Amino acid sequence: MRKIRRELTHQEPSVGVTARQLLARHSIVVGCVVFSAVMMIATFPAFVLAQPSCHGIHVTIPNVRNSAGNVACALFESPAGYPTEFLHSATNIVMMKARDSQERCHFLDISPGTYALAVIHDENVDGKLATNFLGIPTEGYGFSSGAKATMSAPSFEAARFSYNGQSLDLTIKLNY
Repeated sequence: MRKIRRELTHQEPSVGVTARQLLARHSIVVGCVVFSAVMMIATFPAFVLAQPSCHGIHVTIPNVRNSAGNVACALFESPAGYPTEFLHSATNIVMMKARDSQERCHFLDISPGTYALAVIHDENVDGKLATNFLGIPTEGYGFSSGAKATMSAPSFEAARFSYNGQSLDLTIKLNY
């Protein structure tokens, strides 16, 4: 019996050391995992909130009057049909339901070149800019490069801008 106790007594310290070593290693691993998890959680918003820079023309329309109808953004690469014949002549058209006082149009995969933009707020959803009996628009409209409509719509040359194939952010305010 004493012999067995001595063997157990001699083994217990070695088992205790091994258990302590395992516990110490386990604590280090758990500490590293916890640290990694905390770092991931701390940096997660940066990954989620960071918007990738997409090549293309990104248009912000900051002053949409109401949520009636649609907002249409028409991108032209030549003066032909600019800006009135956008359904027939525009290179690209983005149309969306007006939902907020600020809308965004995105034109992706656009080749470098010279372009002009026309934006309308088609409140009555008839596919064209409504006017009164004098021909004055009753719906919102706007053009790139700050081009203004005086007695008629501005020319392509007045609204043109250069696009280099990278990411371009434009803001077009609507006139009502």
